[in-house]
This record gives sequence, structure tokens and C-alpha cells, in this order.
Amino acid sequence: MPTTAISLTPTPKRVQYDAIIVGARCAGASTALLLARAGLKVLVIERRPYGSDTLSTHALMRPAVLQLSRWSLLAPLLEAGTPLIETTTFHYGDEEIAIPLDSGPDLPGLIAPRRTVLDRVLVDAARKSGAEFLHDMAVADLFADTSGRVRGVEIRGAGAASLRVSADIVIGADGIGSLVAKCCDAQVLRAGSVSAAHVYSYAPVESGAGYHWYFRDGIAGSLIPTNDGLACIVASVPTRLFDQHFRADHARARMEVLEALSPAVAVQAGRAAEDARLQAFRGVPGYIRQAYGPGWALVGDAGFFRDPITAHGISDALRDAEGLARAVLDGSEAAFAAWQRGRDVFANQILDATDAVASFDWTLADIGERHRRLSAVMKAEVQALAGEEMPSHTLPAARRRPAARRAPANDTSPPVAAGSITQRNRMRMRP
Repeated sequence: MPTTAISLTPTPKRVQYDAIIVGARCAGASTALLLARAGLKVLVIERRPYGSDTLSTHALMRPAVLQLSRWSLLAPLLEAGTPLIETTTFHYGDEEIAIPLDSGPDLPGLIAPRRTVLDRVLVDAARKSGAEFLHDMAVADLFADTSGRVRGVEIRGAGAASLRVSADIVIGADGIGSLVAKCCDAQVLRAGSVSAAHVYSYAPVESGAGYHWYFRDGIAGSLIPTNDGLACIVASVPTRLFDQHFRADHARARMEVLEALSPAVAVQAGRAAEDARLQAFRGVPGYIRQAYGPGWALVGDAGFFRDPITAHGISDALRDAEGLARAVLDGSEAAFAAWQRGRDVFANQILDATDAVASFDWTLADIGERHRRLSAVMKAEVQALAGEEMPSHTLPAARRRPAARRAPANDTSPPVAAGSITQRNRMRMRP
């Protein structure tokens, strides 16, 4: 993908923003895009360099493709060389079930862009809409007012002194180990019970290839066409099996799993370049965290994580970014509460379906039914998203700032004096 020349701002342009977003991956960049398009002043802080890669299996499902199309970003992704996926094939042992994908103007097929492409397209679109990005910067802490409401972040760059920047809301889009979630003591509303490990690399693939999902008793894998004529080829196993057999030699164990799944996909994986790097994710049980509180919110993996085996993570991130943007623009307690309820309706169903697959507690006779349940959830997602209007700012300018409106939820505790040890320990931030 051609690199867009940009000038990276070394320090924030303002001392006060409508929203500060911690994390510029797909969840954070999407939220920034939607808020900036609605006219808010947005700052995004990302500790990694602009355009850098990250762990991902890349596959986008129908809800995500629909949203990118609605945001006018599907065409740029296709123009960047992202292949259009028109079929998906499930391999249950020796049985193959090929499913052609229905196409339409907003959903011509599926895509699986490299994160160096997807995240960059989202960041560039958000910047074009007015959002400000600071890459290679880390958020060291959050700070709150005397009532405990989050009021901003403390950032630190390489060799630079820390700097406080204020905002009406701080949004954590900073992944599984979210600093924002930790600082705000975001509760885990539900914890999953299983995890799977995934080891992947890239190999050349023929043009026009579709998604391929492989399952045999106790193991799974996938072939996901992405940019540059490559496919992401994944071997997936229960975490306990990874700990027992993969740690000594990832490459050998991965090829053994792929060979057991399908000799053809093993041959495909063997065509990788000699210097192709293996990526491994040991697995983390899924969870649903509290989505928001006084002056803060979580989006993407920071708020909801499910195992990658169902390839729904990016779809979840984009869906929840749009819902959160709508709540931020409204600013009321009711809007945030409605957003969390809506998120949790889908999150619980997706976590159920994902854990049912990631448990590896299935047979080839019943794994298909588990996939059909997930497919039904995705159809409901598409219908729900298609019925939503794009987030927009309809409030008068005088009421635009959340500080002038009713505070988001969990702001019901009485004010605490500045310097309160109880408040500082609970929030893990300084007033």
C-alpha cells in the first residue's frame, strides 16, 4: 500500500479536547474518525509507530465490511490491494462445505486486510476529518477531579517530560492489558472459561482464493487471503496443548497440526519465504468489562475480548466504536447505558459461540451447529447496524461539551476531597 506522507505532531496542539482516545488501532481509530466527523476535537495517543503491524488474523466478517462501506472506507481498502473474498469453505475432517457469499452494493464480499493497511486507512481518514494523532507516545496515568471523575491523561514521549492534557472523556482503546481499564477499576462483568493458542505465518496464495476454516478433533486452522498476494495460515490448538508441544519448536509443531488438518494447506504453508516470521498468541480467556464510568469508556479489546478462533474481533471493535461514538455525541447517562446494553446483547452471544468453538469440546458431528449459531448472531448484527443512522452531532453548540451535560454513568458517588487516599487507590490515578 502506498504510504501517505504525514507530519506527526510531537506534542498536543491543545490543552483541552472533547475526547482523548488511548490507542490508535482499529477500535481507537474508528472511534476517532466518527467523533471527528461529527465535529469534536479528538486526540489519539498510540505508543507504537504510525503504520506498524500488530497481532491479527485479519479476517473481517459481514458486520465489519458493512460498516467500512458505510464509512466510505471499503473502496480505499480494495484499492490498496486487499483481495475481495467471495467464498468461504468449512473443512470438517474430510468433508468440505463451500458457501458462496451473497453480494450487494454495501456488502460485495468479505476482506481480510493486513493491519498495516487497515489501521493506516482508518488513521488517515480520521486525521483528514480533523482528529489529532500522537504516535510513539505513552499514556503514563489518568487524572481525576475531586469527585473522582476522569478529566484527562498524563502522556510521556521518548526523552520528554510528562505532560497533562484534559478531556471531557477519556476512551481506552488500548487492548487486553488496558491502562484505562486498570486506572478506572473497570469491573469484569463476565469472564470466559477457555482459551486457545494460535500460531501463524504468511505464504503466497493464488488470486481469487477464499476463506478456508479447518477442523479435526482437538485442532483447528485457517487460511485467510490478505494483501500482497499472501495468506495468513493459522494453526489453532487448546492452550494446554500449546504449552505441552509448541514451546520447544513453534514451526515444527505448527506444521504438524497443519499436516493433520489438511496436507494441502500444509503444502501451501510450506511455500512461505525462508525469512517468514512466525507469530504466536498463547491465548487469553474472553471477558466483558464494564463499558464506561464517570469521564471514561472502553472500546475494542479493552472492553470486550473473545478468542480469535471465530475471527470476530475487528467486527466487534468497529461495531462498538460506532455505538460508543453515538453515546459520546449524545452525552447523557441514558445514551451510555443504552450503548452498554446493546453491546452486551451481542457480546454475550458472541462470547458464548466463541467459547463453544475455542473449548475444542466438540466433535465433527456438532461443530457445524456451533458455527451456524455464530452465523445467526452475525446476521442479527448486520440487520441492527443497517437500521442505525450514522453518528452525528445534533445538540446545540452551547451544549456540545460533555462537561456541560449530565455526566456518564457511575458518577453517583459523593464528591471526594482532592488527595483522598481512598479515591486515589481505587482509581489508581492522581487528582
